[in-house]
Order: sequence, then C-alpha cells, then structure tokens
Amino acid sequence: MAWIEDKSGSNAASAEIAAEAEAAPDLTAAAEVIPPEVLAQSLGQYLKAWFVRARSGDAGVLPVVVALIAVTVVFQILNGVYLSPLNLVNLFDQSAVFIVLAVGEGFVLLLGEIDLSIGYVAAIGGVVAGKLVHPDIAWPWWLAIIVALLICAAIGAIHGIIITRLRLPSFVVTLAGSLFWFGVLIILLGAAGAVNVTGGGPGSPQQFLFGIDYSYIDPLLSWIGLAAVVALIGGSMWLRDAGRRRSGLVAPPVGLTVAKIAFLAVAGIVVVAICNINRGSYLPIIGVPWVVPLVLGLIAGATVLLERTQFGRHVYAVGGNPEAARRAGVGVTSIRTWAFILCSATAGLAGIIYLSQLGGITTNINGGQLVLYAVAAAVIGGTSLMGGRGRAIHGLLGGLVIGAIYNGLFLLGLQTEWQLISTGLVLLAAVTIDALARRGATSGSMARV
Repeated sequence: MAWIEDKSGSNAASAEIAAEAEAAPDLTAAAEVIPPEVLAQSLGQYLKAWFVRARSGDAGVLPVVVALIAVTVVFQILNGVYLSPLNLVNLFDQSAVFIVLAVGEGFVLLLGEIDLSIGYVAAIGGVVAGKLVHPDIAWPWWLAIIVALLICAAIGAIHGIIITRLRLPSFVVTLAGSLFWFGVLIILLGAAGAVNVTGGGPGSPQQFLFGIDYSYIDPLLSWIGLAAVVALIGGSMWLRDAGRRRSGLVAPPVGLTVAKIAFLAVAGIVVVAICNINRGSYLPIIGVPWVVPLVLGLIAGATVLLERTQFGRHVYAVGGNPEAARRAGVGVTSIRTWAFILCSATAGLAGIIYLSQLGGITTNINGGQLVLYAVAAAVIGGTSLMGGRGRAIHGLLGGLVIGAIYNGLFLLGLQTEWQLISTGLVLLAAVTIDALARRGATSGSMARV
C-alpha cells in the first residue's frame, strides 16, 4: 500500500515537473519561430540568427538563389555566351510569363489551394486584348488591357464562388475550368484560329501591345527612373523602420535596413547597365524592355498587398489555419474568393505578355504546360504547397530558374523534352526541401517539448 502511495506521489511530482517545463518559455524555440530582424539588435546578430534558422531547416530563398547561381555557372561553362548582355535580357524576357503566372498562382497556393486553369485563362486575356486592338475594333491599348484583365478577374470570381459556396475541391473545379476555358478560347479565335498584333502601323494600338516586349526605355530615362525607384522604396523603408525605432516598436537593425537599400540600388544599377549595352547585330538595340518594369512593378504591388495590408495578413492566417482564422473573425470565404480573382487577373496579364512575346496567340497554345510551369516556379521559389508560407519574390526567383533552364538548354540546341525533365527534377528537389524543412521544424519543436 505504501508502495502504491509512493508511486502515485512520484507520478504527481513528475506531472507537475512536466507541466512546469511545458509552461516555461523556450528561448531557443523563440529564436527559430520569430524572424531574426525582430530579435537582432545589429546586422551581426541578424546574420547569426538567420544562420540558426537556416540550420534548423528554414533557409528562406537561399536554396533557390544557390540553384539559380549553379544553373548560370553550368550553362556559362557549357556555352560561353550565356552571360552576354543579349542573352541575359532574352532570359528575363523568356522568364516573364513564368514569373507572372507564378505570382498569380501564389495567391491561391498561400491558402493551400491550387488553380489548374490559369494557363488557358491567361490565353483568354491575351486573345481578348489582341482582338480589341485589331483595326476592325481599334480600342485604345490601355482600355483593351483593362477589359481583358476584368474578364479574367470575372473568371476567377466564378471559380472562387463555386469552390467556396459549393465547397468543392479547387483541384476539380479549376481542372474543369481548364477544359471549359480552352473550349471558349477556340470559339474566340474563330475560323482563323489565331490573333496577332504585329500588323499594326507605328503608333497603332497593336504596336503598343507588341511593344511591351519589343520596345525599350530610353537609356537616360531608365537611369532617372532607377534613381526615383531606389529613392522612393529605400526612403520608405528607412522612414518606416526609423519611425518604429523612435516609437519603441520592434524594428530591424539599422545595418540591415542600409544593406537592403544598398542591395536594391546595386541590383538596379546592374540590370539597367546590362540593358543599356548595345545588343543589336545590325541595328542598335539599347534600353530596358518595357516588360522589365512591368513585371517588377507587379512583384512590388503583390508584395505590398500581401505583406503590408490587412488582406495579406488574412491570407496568411487562412493559409496557416483556416479554422483559427474563422474564429478570429476573418472572412475565410471572401478571402478565398478574392485569392482566385487575383490569381486569374494576374494570369490575364501573363497572357498579354505572352501575346507580345510571340506577336500573337493560336489554338496551339499549351495552357496545361503553362500552369504546370506556374506551380513549379512558385514552389521552386519557396512557396509552400501546404499553404501559409510564400512571398511574391518567390515567383520571381522560381520563374527565373525555369527561364534559365529553358534558355540554357535552348542555347545548347537540346530539345524541349530535356527542358521538361530538368524542370521536373528541380521541382521535385524544391518540394523535397520544403517537406524536409517542415518536418525538421516540427521534430525540433517536439524534441524540445
């Protein structure tokens, strides 16, 4: 009897110790969960905290940056012209559609959803814009773009309403949408089976659409624009962080803010300098293609929307834990619907860029392959398929990786199948890294408990 009492007393003591251990704050865990810029008081401390997170499996964009550098080095060794100014500009041009589609797909991936229709939705956006600027209609190019984007947004709204109101899987709804909108695309193209924007004269609406990819910013204007962008973005970053420090709020260290502004300026100078080198063989080709600021502007807008607005915070909340977000008063249904609207509208922009790149769109467009590249680019860049983690910059990095592979294999004279094989392997590696990172973070937390 005494043994039973001693045993029960021992169990009670063990339970009390376990409860105290669970209630005690785990500073190591906090260092892994809280971003380094929150805990760090200097740039050195930030780098140390970031290194701790990287070792725990949360390496951020480091894997995709390493992959991009590795792809660049390999193709430069195999083909000496890979890093030439002409090819670097072409690389970004070829990556633009992948990048924009990846940003659009990212809106729904953040919620743990998927949209398999954006390949053909993008094509519809391009076809609508192309037809509206045709000489028979001759709408202003800007109005044609707005109408095309609104139509694509309406398509996304239809998908979102069906998914949220009928509670159907997004995979099934958007797969059906892919087939449906491909049929609509064929109807829109009609007997000709194609629409093009290469036939208009100088100053025509068709030439404006075609010029998205094939017209260039004056070199002097590009330098002035770069200075204005760096001043605007850098100044806003500095004022925001300085204001938070003065108010006693959590803010990144001064060194980190300065490093970000310096990186932005250096990256911009490199891009503009490369684009302002004459790339023409017979006629001079100088300047930044208009597609570059268009894509970068989209990245900036999506970043602000996701990271600086209440809507963005709600997107991450719903993607991380829908039930908890619902109990906190977040309109989960409206957030999911708007995510599909933004996804399709962004896809429409990708379709317009695609129209400009090729000078037209035909029924031969492979929308199924485009959507796979969109998902691949987003995931390769760092967006999680499980929802709750991802940024607009991930679409840029992932799209550049796919574009770099496509461009390098093309320079080597290899066929399309090798591009598909290489992209598939890179995608598998990215998903594996994401899964291992999540597993490592979970096992680390369990081990500490």
